[in-house]
Amino acid sequence: MGAPSFEPLRDIISGAIMAATSVPQLIAYAETVGYAGYRGLSTAGPPLLAWGVATGSPWMNAGVTSLTAVMAKTDLGGEAYVAEYGEEEYVQLVAAYSLYVGVASIVMALIGFGKLAQKAPTAVKTGFKWGCELGVLSSALPNGLYAFGSTLKANVATSVFGDVVKTVKGVVPGATGVSGVCNILYAVTNPQTWDVVAALLFISCTLFVMKGKAYLPKSLPPGSEVVLATA
Repeated sequence: MGAPSFEPLRDIISGAIMAATSVPQLIAYAETVGYAGYRGLSTAGPPLLAWGVATGSPWMNAGVTSLTAVMAKTDLGGEAYVAEYGEEEYVQLVAAYSLYVGVASIVMALIGFGKLAQKAPTAVKTGFKWGCELGVLSSALPNGLYAFGSTLKANVATSVFGDVVKTVKGVVPGATGVSGVCNILYAVTNPQTWDVVAALLFISCTLFVMKGKAYLPKSLPPGSEVVLATA
């Protein structure tokens, strides 16, 4: 593709848009992984700066995703760990976990693991995709429909779904995903328990991001619907 032309105004606007959309993402992903939202902002700068210095590609950007945040929280047992050891210790655990994942990723890239992953059966790929989608959904619903994640957790614990979680985990202790599935089932079958304001904002913003592009002026840059919904 060659070296891109440098246009100060265009590049400044692009950078400002990326920064503006990153702020709510970093806060949300920090809460998704299991600790205070402000930590997402306080820890994002150095890694992103290092990425920019190390790569130098104008077509790439990097950052955490909701999927990696959900997987980290599940792997580390975020809620139970915070309850037992406190948030500060959990932050250290997540930092070490992230470092080890990065090292493992480099090793797998060097030995050509990507070629092996491409040969995974279609059923495995489909199941992984569904699992990821459910994981992201289960993380979004507590704050999206109930304003506070603890509300949904408390409601599920006192319902029949709470009994299901206890039974399944009693038989298969490693079945951590059952909690997320039961949270989703409870939320969609008990709309009367939703926080009205939070639910309206969550649903309307989601629909706008999905369909808003068709109603916005064509002159606006791609992703404008996300920026507007975030604002």
